[in-house]
Amino acid sequence: MATNENLPPNVIRQLAKELKNLDESPPEGIRVIVNDDDFTSISADIDGPGGTPYENGIFRMKLVLSHDFPQSPPKGFFVTKIFHPNISSSGEICVNTLKKDWNPSHGLRHVLLVVRCLLIEPFPESALNEQAGKMLLENYEDYARHARLYTGIHALKPKNKPKSGAITESTTALNVDQSNTIVGENPPTAQCATTTNKVPGSNSQDQNAPSDPALGSSAAVPKKEGPAATKAPVDKKKIDARKKSLKRL
Repeated sequence: MATNENLPPNVIRQLAKELKNLDESPPEGIRVIVNDDDFTSISADIDGPGGTPYENGIFRMKLVLSHDFPQSPPKGFFVTKIFHPNISSSGEICVNTLKKDWNPSHGLRHVLLVVRCLLIEPFPESALNEQAGKMLLENYEDYARHARLYTGIHALKPKNKPKSGAITESTTALNVDQSNTIVGENPPTAQCATTTNKVPGSNSQDQNAPSDPALGSSAAVPKKEGPAATKAPVDKKKIDARKKSLKRL
């Protein structure tokens, strides 16, 4: 395999320019991993296209450039295991762009896009994986089910973590429930229920609140005003009686 040292200077300049462009403006669903010390081994992560059995997967592939690139095409490999007619069990990619249809003017962007398109539209007629090619031609549902299984096992997106997050959250909740069950004395819900029940039942203080309709102040007010209303006239009569007795004296 070649390295930067034995690639022609013009090829190194061209590759550096292409890689910079791919880094600044990546193709949809493709992220290139650049090794500045070795342009002859280029890795890329490809998102499985939506509506295909590869959806929700990330597939690592590699392009290996020969010492006479771009006169000869790079060799393409999938590092991530994938069930696809045009990708062998060892990961080798069979696509005409990298073989008989190769053109030195083809850039890396073009090659990467062709490989991603291969995930959308396989060519079972030129299959490297004969089982996948046969299943695709004879029973697409079986093929798709098999491809989805591979995707779920080998290529599930790391960022697609609702499942793991949900599992963690459920586990946390389960642990909390288990700890409460083990302690069994003052679970949070029981404490909240006790606190709530204290409010309407605390007659000594809550009934003296002047205006809190939520605590039944309408019932408390008559009890408060009743004795006051009865007591006031009695006091007035006593005062009047005392005044009359004083006048008599």
